[in-house]
Amino acid sequence: MAAKKIYPLTESLDTGLRYAVLGRAEKFRKRRHAYKVWKTLKSFGCTVYPVASDFKRWESAKVYPDLASLKNKVDIVVPCLQPEEIPNFVEEAAAAGVKQIWFQEKTWTPEFQEQCDALGIIVVRGCVLLHKVYPKPLGYLNPCYWHGLKAIKVPKKGFRK
Repeated sequence: MAAKKIYPLTESLDTGLRYAVLGRAEKFRKRRHAYKVWKTLKSFGCTVYPVASDFKRWESAKVYPDLASLKNKVDIVVPCLQPEEIPNFVEEAAAAGVKQIWFQEKTWTPEFQEQCDALGIIVVRGCVLLHKVYPKPLGYLNPCYWHGLKAIKVPKKGFRK
């Protein structure tokens, strides 16, 4: 069996780490940002767990109700909810043994930064979708293609160069 290929994403993140994508059922079912992040990380070959309190299964994956149920199973949490929807999020992440939080666009706040600094959690800011390879010519129409021109790209799982 071939060894799993690990690709870098940022200076502290790579595809060999374990991720939790925090969202709500609607954000997964309507294929919004939480779904896109979860699907993209899966396509990179990452171990990724969906977390939403309002449903149990999604596309044959178990959906965890909260971060506490993933205690010591994940390294990074990717919140895909507005800051006002997750007021105690950083404390819950620290209690679950999370080492890093990858804040997506519009999810980071200075208060979250202060809490992470106090608890020793590494903060990464930026969008997961910037690291995706978008097929041409339709990729040109996607804003993540243009915003992520200089970002490190990760081929889909099983892709051979």
